[in-house]
Amino acid sequence: MFIRTHLACITTSSNRRSLFSTMTKLIDYPMTLTERPPICNLTPPGVCQFTPTWADVPLLDRIPCGTGGTSFILRFGLPDTTKPMGLTTCACLLAAAELENSGNGEKMDVIRPYTPISTNHEVGCFDLLVKDYGENGWLSSYMCQDLPIGGTIKFKHIEFNVKIPAPFTHKKIGMIAGGTGITPMIQALHAILGKGEESQQSKTEEVSLLYGSRNADDILGGEMLQKWAEDNGEKFNYVDVLSNEPEDSSYKGERGFIDKEKIQKYLPPASDGEDVIIFVCGPPIMYELLCGPRNEPEVKGILGELGYSSSQVFKF
Repeated sequence: MFIRTHLACITTSSNRRSLFSTMTKLIDYPMTLTERPPICNLTPPGVCQFTPTWADVPLLDRIPCGTGGTSFILRFGLPDTTKPMGLTTCACLLAAAELENSGNGEKMDVIRPYTPISTNHEVGCFDLLVKDYGENGWLSSYMCQDLPIGGTIKFKHIEFNVKIPAPFTHKKIGMIAGGTGITPMIQALHAILGKGEESQQSKTEEVSLLYGSRNADDILGGEMLQKWAEDNGEKFNYVDVLSNEPEDSSYKGERGFIDKEKIQKYLPPASDGEDVIIFVCGPPIMYELLCGPRNEPEVKGILGELGYSSSQVFKF
């Protein structure tokens, strides 16, 4: 377990209000998930405010979301508060903080990747959707529990963190996500479903998302995804798959795990050829079972058995 050792900036409640009220003059994107529309606002690689050099930026606000009490929207400032972040889609950032191992007292930089759920529509700030995993998530726990409003954290962006670029050319996109692997899918859905310039519109006609979680409380961004599905019913199909939801709960959706049957039921088939691509992002066990390790281009597992080729599967 790690504990915080240094805070670059601690603000009083009055300073916090001043900090956030100043920033809200620059943006108009809501913090409430159900009020956040998909927005297509793409930029090419190479113009992100974050570079390969670490930059300290402040936490502007932290809003609980979902039903489990462990998920938060974290809004951070940008180095230049007069401009949008300029992050390409799909791409992530690296975050870092110096934390102390409570077991041996040693200090170390803990570094983790995070994919923003906001777009370049936001000026002066960006948003992360983060789940607090407690002792199993050192940096996420620090950001969700210990980092004060106004406290700073380091971010950077490197070329390796640019994944598959939007706009997408595939007519049919299938998405398989587990846990925090939902955030790259949210970023891609902005590009697919969002309104924007005609030149930035993807050619995607339909997209289906299978999202695996342990239970309803573990679903990240579910309210927003459900709203997007309701508003884009002919184009976007969103399906939760819960593995440990109590049998007596009110949940009526799919149960168990994302398996061959569910993939065949909800996702476009490999036989559709070049029109199809499947995005996969989740824990290592998901890659092992569904498509093979993330760092191997060959498609194995269930997707391999179903005939998907390496050109039809993208592993985030």
